[in-house]
Amino acid sequence: MKRLVILGAGTAGTMMANHLHRELDDKIWEIDVVDESVNHYYQPGYLFLPFDIYKPEDIIKPVRQFIPKGVNLINDSIDKVIPNENMVRMANGDQLHYDILIIATGAKIAPEEVEGMKGREWQRSVFDFYTFDGALALRNKLRFWEGGKLVVHITEMPIKCPVAPIEFAFLADSFFKHKKMRDKVEITYVTPLSGAFTKPKATAALQHLLDEKEIRIESDFAIAEVNNDTKTIIDYGGREVPFDLLVTVPTNKGDELLARSGMGDDLNFVPTNKGTLQSKEYANVFVIGDASNIPASKAGSVAHFEAEVLTENIQRFIQGDALKEEFDGHANCFVETGNGKALLIDFNYTHEPVEGTFPFPGVGPLSLLKESRMNHMGKLAFRWIYWNMLLKGTHLPFVSTTMQESGKHFE
Repeated sequence: MKRLVILGAGTAGTMMANHLHRELDDKIWEIDVVDESVNHYYQPGYLFLPFDIYKPEDIIKPVRQFIPKGVNLINDSIDKVIPNENMVRMANGDQLHYDILIIATGAKIAPEEVEGMKGREWQRSVFDFYTFDGALALRNKLRFWEGGKLVVHITEMPIKCPVAPIEFAFLADSFFKHKKMRDKVEITYVTPLSGAFTKPKATAALQHLLDEKEIRIESDFAIAEVNNDTKTIIDYGGREVPFDLLVTVPTNKGDELLARSGMGDDLNFVPTNKGTLQSKEYANVFVIGDASNIPASKAGSVAHFEAEVLTENIQRFIQGDALKEEFDGHANCFVETGNGKALLIDFNYTHEPVEGTFPFPGVGPLSLLKESRMNHMGKLAFRWIYWNMLLKGTHLPFVSTTMQESGKHFE
C-alpha cells in the first residue's frame, strides 16, 4: 500500500481528505489525516461570537464527523516532518512514512511577537477574536463594557481573512447603535496598510463606509509595542493610539512544526508554487490553505478553490503527468458592514474586486462591491454551506474554481 498523509484536519485538510477518498483507489492508497484537536471550529464564526450573533455550539463540531469512513484520523501531536526521509515523526516517537504529503496546518496568532501585547491586560482590555477562546472572552467583555475608546488593530500582513478586522469595526458600530450607546464609543481602525484594504477599489468602498459610520482610520501603523500601563499602542515612529478596549489581530504565523522541520519561511509558511500548490523544495509535498506562502487571501473560499485544483494535481502527480498551473488566487468573500448588510468581493492574483453581479452576469442575485441585505443573508447562509457542502468537498453550484470576468465592470 502507498500512503498519503494530510497534516491538519481544519478546513483545507478535511476537504482534501474527502476529495481524495473519492478519487484514489483505496486498494492502492491509504489516506491518513493527522490533527491533535478533536474539535473542528468554524473559524468565520469567530467574528460573530463576540456580538452574541452566534453561540459556541454554532461553530464547534467533532472533527471525526467530517472525515470520511476509510480515512484514518490520527488524533495526536506532530513533532516534525523529515522530508528527506518522507517521514512524519509524532510527538510520542511514532514514525509515519508517506509517499505523498499534504500540509494543511493553517495559521495561528502569535501575540508574543509584539512587546507587551500578551501582557497583564491580555483578555482584560486587550483581546483577539482569531481564536475561539479569544472571541469568547471578548464576548463576555462586550456584554458589560460601558464604552470608551475601542481600537481595532492589525499587527501585520498576511493574516487569515484580511477583511475580518474591518468587518469587526463595522459590526461593533452596529452593535453599539443597537445597544443605544454608540455615542459613548469612539472607534478607531488601525492598520499597517496605506488604506482600508489591500486592493484600491475595495479600499475606496470601505473607506466610504468608515467615514459614514464615523470610524477613524490610522493607516501605515507599524506597531512596536502595547503599553499596558498607559493603555496605548505605539508604532516605530513614536505615534501613539490610546485605547480602553483593544481588539487586535496579532501576527499570523504558520505552525511551529514547520519551523522545527526546516520547511517554513520567516513566518513558518511553506514556500509553494502559486499555480500548482506543490512545495518548491519537495516534489511529493503539496501545501494548501493558510499554511502556504502564496500571495492569495488566507480564507476558506480560497482553500475550497485550491482543493479542486490540488485534487487534480495529486492525481496527475501519481500518474507521472505534468501538473497544471491552474490556481489563479481566486477569492470570494462576504464583508459584513453592519445593520444587516454586507458587501461581496470576488478577485484573484491579477484582478482586484470591482462592481458587478455574482454568480450570474447581469442577473446576480448578489451584487459585487455594493452593500445589500442579500449579501448579508449569503454570509449567514455560508455557515450551512460550510458544514454541509464545503467540508465534504462538494462543488458549489454556479461558482467556478477560477475567477470569471463576465458580470464584472472592469475599466
